[in-house]
Amino acid sequence: MTHRLFTIAALATVAVAASPASARTKQIVPYIEVGQVLTADLGNGSDVLTYSTVAGGIDASVQTNRVEAQISYRYEHRFSYDKRLTDSDVHSGLARAAVRVAPGFSVEGGAVATRARSDIRGAAPGVLVGNVNNISQVYSVYGGPTVGTHVGPVGLSASYRYGYTKVEAPGATGVAPGQPRVDVFDDSKSQIAQASANLKSGTVLPVGITVSAAWERDDARQLSQRYEGKYGRADLVLPVTRSLALLGGAGYEKIEVSQRDPLLDSTGQPVVDRNGRFQEVPGSPRRIAYDFEGIYFDAGVMWRPSPRTQLEARVGKRYGSTSFTGSFSYQPSKSLAVRLGVYDGIQTFGRQLQSGISSIPTSFNANNDALGGQFNGCVFGAQGGAAGNCLNGALQSVSTSAYRARGVDAIISYNRGPYTFGAGAGYANRRFVAPSGALSVNDVTDQSYYVQAFIARALDSRTTIDANIFGNYYTSGIAGARGVYGAGATGSLSRSFGRLSARGSVGVYSFSQDGAATAVSVQALLGARYQF
Repeated sequence: MTHRLFTIAALATVAVAASPASARTKQIVPYIEVGQVLTADLGNGSDVLTYSTVAGGIDASVQTNRVEAQISYRYEHRFSYDKRLTDSDVHSGLARAAVRVAPGFSVEGGAVATRARSDIRGAAPGVLVGNVNNISQVYSVYGGPTVGTHVGPVGLSASYRYGYTKVEAPGATGVAPGQPRVDVFDDSKSQIAQASANLKSGTVLPVGITVSAAWERDDARQLSQRYEGKYGRADLVLPVTRSLALLGGAGYEKIEVSQRDPLLDSTGQPVVDRNGRFQEVPGSPRRIAYDFEGIYFDAGVMWRPSPRTQLEARVGKRYGSTSFTGSFSYQPSKSLAVRLGVYDGIQTFGRQLQSGISSIPTSFNANNDALGGQFNGCVFGAQGGAAGNCLNGALQSVSTSAYRARGVDAIISYNRGPYTFGAGAGYANRRFVAPSGALSVNDVTDQSYYVQAFIARALDSRTTIDANIFGNYYTSGIAGARGVYGAGATGSLSRSFGRLSARGSVGVYSFSQDGAATAVSVQALLGARYQF
């Protein structure tokens, strides 16, 4: 079903882009591609695998006075030559769109198809060719309307978003035998509704006032997990100078996460289906995994010395402990943008992934690295001074349980002349919440560190060279888990001959766990693409 959603999104983008009455800039590039891939494991007797690929996809974008949209989608089928490598299908894509339907009324949405690690304790493949363990195909889509108006000096706004996330079960995870079994995510449906009223400082009062309310819900299939949050909040903004203001806010919230009991066998182990997913006890009552109700508050500063530079930082009390949040953006030109974000909140996998997609600009750099993972890390802005966003916090591993997510992301993008550059880095911490019991991950903490960079240069009007590097470290608080390291680099050279183009890529990847030997592999690809 989610594959069809991407097809519909592509068709909608093409339909809008094809409208000559409204189009300012548009680009539609469907293509087919064939390739030959070789991968060699240098740590296992130089084991060599080779296979062929056939792919089809579309890159399309439209920018008008009312519509901003881009989609990059690719479907690939891999044909193996022997039993050591199975045939497989790979979907990768990203779509973002914002449409101003009428004054004060807009619709926006996004979707992603990518591959992510399933178990944070397992293998951490970075170059996704050949036989890769611990990888799940992930799909997520969201969208909804936003309305806004004014009643005298008071601004009113409201929005609604609906989202759906689906994850296919992985194969082997690479987790050592004897470690506790971790549940496998299936799918979830999420909703969020928000409304606010604001009065700008200096209109009626010397301080600005905003009153807001929100409702969120996420229903996951696994053990019928349910997240529900209700919020109300008031914020004040006190200008100190033309560029500096003091911030303060307080609110009331009620958050509850619940699920049903897993079915156990006679030895006390969970009963799973053929995909490794826990089965729930029929008719079991709901058990509370997390329950918080009360007042929260924070205070901070906002600094805006120019329209292209803004800093906001807050500290307060939330979820029973100190909470830090903040953001920094610097956009000196349409060529360069910098963004830093600090986050803290109770999350589920689907909600955090959709939130990450929504922070990606409607014009992004597809960076079609044929050997690496597509759209499972940082996505960089292409034009207009938007830096982009990193999805690593959600995709460090697929989680079935809710968690408190805290972390920081930093990203920079540069696009000028023949050069395109992007770099991102961050830290993510997840503390899981679940009912107490032998199978519980309650109070277990996962952590990850990541860095990623790419550069591309057009050597002439038909030739482009690019390079990507990445590194990560993952650790889990589950008993017996070891830290997991991964690092790699890829490089490509492509040349076009009209509608036909050729591409060659090479890559190297290393992987290790604490106390274990490092495994190194190399990859090579030679392919041809025809654009319609």
